[in-house]
Amino acid sequence: MRLFNILALLSLLALLTAPPVCAQVTFGPSGQEGEPFRRQEWRVPSPDTDIAAHALLFRPAGTGPFRLAVIAHASTQNVLRRAQMPQPEYRALTAFLVARGFAVLVPERLGHGATGGRYVEDQGGCDEADYARSGRATAGEISLALDYLRKQDFIRQDAAIVIGHSAGGWGALALASADPKAISAIIAFAPGRGGHANDEPDRICAPHMLAAAAAEFGKAARVPVTWLVAANDSYFAPIFSKAMVDAFRGNGGKVDFRTLPAVGSEGHWMIELEAGVKAASSELARALNLAKPVATKKP
Repeated sequence: MRLFNILALLSLLALLTAPPVCAQVTFGPSGQEGEPFRRQEWRVPSPDTDIAAHALLFRPAGTGPFRLAVIAHASTQNVLRRAQMPQPEYRALTAFLVARGFAVLVPERLGHGATGGRYVEDQGGCDEADYARSGRATAGEISLALDYLRKQDFIRQDAAIVIGHSAGGWGALALASADPKAISAIIAFAPGRGGHANDEPDRICAPHMLAAAAAEFGKAARVPVTWLVAANDSYFAPIFSKAMVDAFRGNGGKVDFRTLPAVGSEGHWMIELEAGVKAASSELARALNLAKPVATKKP
């Protein structure tokens, strides 16, 4: 019976992580617009040319062109949790951005939920985690989705912003080396990886290596970063987040670090809550205001 259970689990894992079966990979809208905010399912490129990443797109009224905001979701090393992850929406944050004229893309990266496929962001074991590699892999996935949307006629070519949460925020930090003309700002909510090691609060896998990777990202950073963490974040507490900020800034990264009030029972998930977005609204508004594109004078 035990062997049967193991085989059943392996079969389930293979099914959940298998690439979608399709004759041809197609990108673009895959459904009708709906509410709220012209919500529409899209397919965008992924690092696997045989898999289109699932995504949600939200837009203000009108034809644009709109500035683009890409939201990069959190992740986990647990394969079953990744496979069962629902399509991220970040509804309160999306509403905040659409109200300010942004088109908002929320792509679901490889190895997660309906997108499926191979998990390219694996950090490796706890003691020898390769956080720089995993962050760059996440950044690559964000870039593919962003670059595809920038080619659409309703999207502006300049002044996009990237908002990342947890592992998505970590990938956003790795993306700070991007062209500032294409990405005008990065907002990272509790960025990092390896938090809650073995599901234990306030325990991080190889924290010194996480700080070292933050320093590495800071060396090449050209895009300004707003780094936000809630006072009751037990994945990357403010005192540890500040140490990573210092490492990032110490190697040249431009970063504004803010600790936000405690939200709910676990501040790490504040970005997913209406109360969390409300608590962060003034910092979000400030970051967006600083990231406004520079108007060019007419000849």
